[in-house]
Amino acid sequence: MAVAAQKITLSSSRDIPFNKLLLSQSNVRRVKAGISVEELAEDIARRGTLLQSLNVRPVLDADGAETGMYEVPAGGRRYQALALLVKQKRLAKTAPVPCVVRDPSTSILAEDDSLAENTQRVPLHPLDQFRAFLDMRTKGMTEEEIASAFFTTAQVVKQRLRLASVAPALLDIYAEDGMTLEMLMAFTVNPDHSRQEQVWEAIQTSYSRQPWHIRQLLTETTIPAEDKRALFIGIDAYEQAGGIVLRDLSQQDEGGWLQDPALLDRLVSEKLKAIADEIAAEGWKWITVDTDLPYGYDRGFRALDFTYVDLTDDDRATREALREEYDRIEAEYEGADELPDEIDQRLGEIETALETFEKRAVIYDPAEISRAGVFISIDREGDAVVDRGYVRPEDEAPAETDGEDGEAGSGPEAVAAAAGTAGAVITIGGQQPSEPEDEEEEDVIKPLPERLVIELTAHRTLALRDAVGANPQVAFTALLHKLVRDAFHSTSTSGASLQASIREVYFRDQSKDLGDTPYAKSVDQRHEDWKADLPIDEDALWDWLAALDDASRQALLAHCIAYGINALYERPNPYSATGVSQSGLDRRMAEADRLARATGLDMVDAGFRPTVENYLGRVPKTRILEAVREGAGEGAAQLIDHLKKADMAREAERLLADTGWLPEPLRMADPDEAVAVDAQDGSAGAELPAFLAGDDENEEATDDPEAEAMIAAE
Repeated sequence: MAVAAQKITLSSSRDIPFNKLLLSQSNVRRVKAGISVEELAEDIARRGTLLQSLNVRPVLDADGAETGMYEVPAGGRRYQALALLVKQKRLAKTAPVPCVVRDPSTSILAEDDSLAENTQRVPLHPLDQFRAFLDMRTKGMTEEEIASAFFTTAQVVKQRLRLASVAPALLDIYAEDGMTLEMLMAFTVNPDHSRQEQVWEAIQTSYSRQPWHIRQLLTETTIPAEDKRALFIGIDAYEQAGGIVLRDLSQQDEGGWLQDPALLDRLVSEKLKAIADEIAAEGWKWITVDTDLPYGYDRGFRALDFTYVDLTDDDRATREALREEYDRIEAEYEGADELPDEIDQRLGEIETALETFEKRAVIYDPAEISRAGVFISIDREGDAVVDRGYVRPEDEAPAETDGEDGEAGSGPEAVAAAAGTAGAVITIGGQQPSEPEDEEEEDVIKPLPERLVIELTAHRTLALRDAVGANPQVAFTALLHKLVRDAFHSTSTSGASLQASIREVYFRDQSKDLGDTPYAKSVDQRHEDWKADLPIDEDALWDWLAALDDASRQALLAHCIAYGINALYERPNPYSATGVSQSGLDRRMAEADRLARATGLDMVDAGFRPTVENYLGRVPKTRILEAVREGAGEGAAQLIDHLKKADMAREAERLLADTGWLPEPLRMADPDEAVAVDAQDGSAGAELPAFLAGDDENEEATDDPEAEAMIAAE
């Protein structure tokens, strides 16, 4: 016999005057969460209604009879919001409130109702919120009105509406929980739907699906707003020139990404050129301008002496008053653990004012200005840096001689005349352009370009300098080895990797990142640490050196010896006395390898990593694939072999980052195959490594028959 299913009877609903309601102690909500009661009250007042009725139960007396009052176990926050409106005289005490009245005889506890109401609600999906915001804006509401209605900021509403810039296919994936909200927000940085879908296709099966990686892929051809070039120009100036700034929904996007690097570089060049033109009016012979000046750019130049512009009597009085105030405050708060904020602020103001006096204008000798030059660059904060007063060796005044027949001497007038009056020669971006990509990629791997080899060996030289400088035993052995050869074998000094007189080797050709490498910073820091301790007077220096303990003497000796390290490749020159011969170059490289083995130098451990700038963007695609094949395997090479060169180089940088792969000029030579260096410098027949042999990319052809005949005669 079938049993009829019991029908469900829902609790009745009716309006109850507010003054007949009271908050139940059975309400399970004890901790504040979500929007405040004040905000909820404002929303109720704006709408003029409750979107959800209160759940109430009759209050019974001791005999179980209804008293006419009702308690609210579910809907406590709504009740408190209504009470606030009553208190503010915005709602009458007897205003009817829609309520669902529970039968007091029910077996369901009041706490059960309260808990169920708060836990069985499903939060709104963020995508539904976005679509609701979009519908409201489409129907005429402004971002400010939407923000006011939902107690948020207009910026948050605009960010949510930015989700409309994400490809619909990706929104569908997000709706099905195929990606997180943070990942979806990252896609808003680039409005190109096809590019968004390409990136998703590339990362959806990858281990790296973090939002930062998505932004990186979508902005790989842009310039971050914190780049010093962007700071130098300013975002406003860039946008006024027609540039577009990409931004995503992240609060930490650091101002976004500039979409037009070519426009930015043009604006930077124009602004730097304007600064250079203004400085050229001071009478300098040359001005070198670049956003990144190379490491050690001022080495080998003579710095001009200068004097500061005299202070006026008022300026001197102001400076002395500031110094006295500073000393008085320091004495007053001496020993205090912490300074009051206003005192700390005042000390900062005084320091800034005193620094202004120390950085006042300087005066150079006009005759010296006519032969000297200026370096202009941009620092990390985006400020222009003007470094005046450097004389190149070739611009030094000639030694005075007794002229005949009215020959000009070398006085200031002669120097000014020699310098010319055509104005400063301004060089912007003096770095040679990168080698153009080959129009036709061939399977044959061509030799590395000569300039690239020079730049790579600059890295190795600096790393070797750091290694020798940190190893007194090897440095002492190298010095003793050199002195013994000079004393007992009378060998030629051509090509020696250690110049015993410690003539520092400068890097005229180098990549822009050389100064930021760990080994460059290590050498500079060690040099500055010693420099801070060294006396300037020569007699005092002798006494100071004599008093050093053995360990300190050895450490200082190693540091000084290291400055003579030369592991640079340069083109051999067999036709004149300048430069280095082939045998001299062989000897230099062999000795550098010996030093590297002795110090245990490993360029990977030293911090070198192949990048687009220092290698991968400078070689043909065949060499990029060869590098990836050697460092990451054939499978990795096949993943990128279809890409264009620029994309291939960027992907290769990522694939090779932690593999320990090095370009050939930076690898440790096999000692069994090392070039033998004859004591009498007689290894002219030695062959260069394969990556140096046959380099004809920089050979200069000549159309002069006499020049060709002269070379043949040699």
